[in-house]
Amino acid sequence: MAKKPDSTARIADNKKAAYNYFFEERFEAGLVLEGWEVKSLREGKVQLTDGYVVIRNGELFVIGLQINPLNTASTHISPDKVRTKKLLMHKEEIKRLIGKVEQKGYTLVPLNLHWKAGKIKCDIALAKGKAEHDKRDTIKDREGKREVERAMKGRNR
Repeated sequence: MAKKPDSTARIADNKKAAYNYFFEERFEAGLVLEGWEVKSLREGKVQLTDGYVVIRNGELFVIGLQINPLNTASTHISPDKVRTKKLLMHKEEIKRLIGKVEQKGYTLVPLNLHWKAGKIKCDIALAKGKAEHDKRDTIKDREGKREVERAMKGRNR
């Protein structure tokens, strides 16, 4: 039996999201999952980088969230690792998000999966896509910070 995760343990992060988007607002949503998916998430068998959120009939769904089934999955089910998963939020929040997404250039991106009070939650962000020059600026800033850290580490020796 797997040990219980602590109350705010991270399961997976979407590191590409910060590189490709500017985040305007962040939201936390619940996920509708099957039993085998929860077991796989406990083992960390998830990939979030290709995921995105769509709105259908006033509901939110995450597409491209890949949960790989365990080898010990039950024999009476056939797991679909790229199944569309429903996100759970309050109606008022969803209506507000729909209004913002319909504005030009906004999209919804999943940022991470984490445990909260024994439930799996997904952080999503209302985001605007970065232009190519913004991505280059992000890389430049990151490399500059690395250089400073290396210089400080070398000085302390």
